Amino acid sequence: MKQSDILVDAFDRIHEVVHAVFEDLPPEALTYRIDPDANTIAWLVWHLTRVQDDHVAGVAGSEQVWTSNGWAERFGLPFDSSDIGYGQSSADVAAVPAERELLLGYHDATHKRTLEYLRSLSPADLDVVVDENWTPAVTLGVRLISVIADDLQHAGQAAYVAGVYRRLQS
Repeated sequence: MKQSDILVDAFDRIHEVVHAVFEDLPPEALTYRIDPDANTIAWLVWHLTRVQDDHVAGVAGSEQVWTSNGWAERFGLPFDSSDIGYGQSSADVAAVPAERELLLGYHDATHKRTLEYLRSLSPADLDVVVDENWTPAVTLGVRLISVIADDLQHAGQAAYVAGVYRRLQS
């Protein structure tokens, strides 16, 4: 198995979890909060997708799907189009729209672009330093694993919130 195949598999797993979260979930569940300041499913999926889009575009040297494919305009969020969700307020979380097609459309487009990039990589590419602001410097392989780890955590959080919502409805 090639290294890029392992990375593709990891990002495919994130994609599958995101889609599974939305299965048979009513629209109001996307904005459900476990407590008044908790993250919503809509925000979690938007954020994990923004992180993936931002970081993969950064190492690929390409424009983000968010801006190049008009997703920023479609979402119409009240914050800067470069924002990916770090340090956002409870009000910012509430501003992310709970539209299944919008969230999944952006996630699917970002996933597709991610896989195209991953399939272009050689094993040697993963050792290239992409960020010297850390000690040790961050290689492409480490950056991609960091995105996978962050995205899996947020996808799992979204699945947890969906599960809590479903239990409360039964």
